[in-house]
Amino acid sequence: MAIIHDATLTPTKTELLTGWLPRQPWFPAGAEAVEPRRIGAFRFDDPEGEVGVETLIVRVPGAAPLQVPLTYRGAPLAGADEWLIGTLEHSVLGTRWVYDGLGDPVYLSELARAALQGGAEVEQHRDGPDGPVPIPSTAHVHGSGEAGAPVRELADLAIEVVRVLDGGADAASAPHLTGTWPGQSEPVLLAVVRAA
Repeated sequence: MAIIHDATLTPTKTELLTGWLPRQPWFPAGAEAVEPRRIGAFRFDDPEGEVGVETLIVRVPGAAPLQVPLTYRGAPLAGADEWLIGTLEHSVLGTRWVYDGLGDPVYLSELARAALQGGAEVEQHRDGPDGPVPIPSTAHVHGSGEAGAPVRELADLAIEVVRVLDGGADAASAPHLTGTWPGQSEPVLLAVVRAA
């Protein structure tokens, strides 16, 4: 279960992505380099409870939806400078270092677990005066694996995350993760996990 604080973020997540997205090699040619519009999001849990793990589904004009996995940390992740998107100020938690999830082992491990074990997004709750209040999910994901299936070490896995959600990727028979969000009722392939 993810607990979401009632907080102000400066800059916002989409503001932080505005300058970063167009510099990525997978940013679609012809897409406009403007602040993306968030159309869905889902979260995984860090088993240690230290790292925020969220995936945003965003849209910019001229492109199919884009998948942007993010991790939020209270301190820099050693050796991951190339994956740093930027920092933001969280009115409750202070400075947060925001990383592209593909460079963060916590995101990769939880993505692999969900795909291999038939997992889904975690429930989200907001802090309330009388305890946690449920927040409806804006995106739903489902792994193709089976509960209890073994999860290998990251070094033994090849993980492919689909960045541009145009329906063009093929999972074949490999364990994978699919998702839906408002306006997208048919499951779309989000990621594939194969043995390295």
